[in-house]
Amino acid sequence: MVERRGERPVGDALLVASELTTNAMLHGGGVTEFEVMLVDREIRLSVSDHSRELPTPAEHPDEPGSMRIGGHGWPIICRLARDITIAELRAGGKCITAVVPLSPH
Repeated sequence: MVERRGERPVGDALLVASELTTNAMLHGGGVTEFEVMLVDREIRLSVSDHSRELPTPAEHPDEPGSMRIGGHGWPIICRLARDITIAELRAGGKCITAVVPLSPH
């Protein structure tokens, strides 16, 4: 399969958006706000939820190299995003903003 120019960065942004919203639903009590902004050559994805608990990578005591369902979302977000900020919201909860570049730096 040949990847067309621009497909990978958009795919990365879609994956980050999916992981942020999934994590908000599974661990944050639900999505309270979702925002996407195109700024210069990057996509800024912001997802807010009800929880103030910070995301952490899941620890899997399984054998090294074994595949396990779940617990991979936050590491995927950290790998694909250039910048991640987490802000507590005055009304409660948090907002996670991840910046995904659309072109190499």
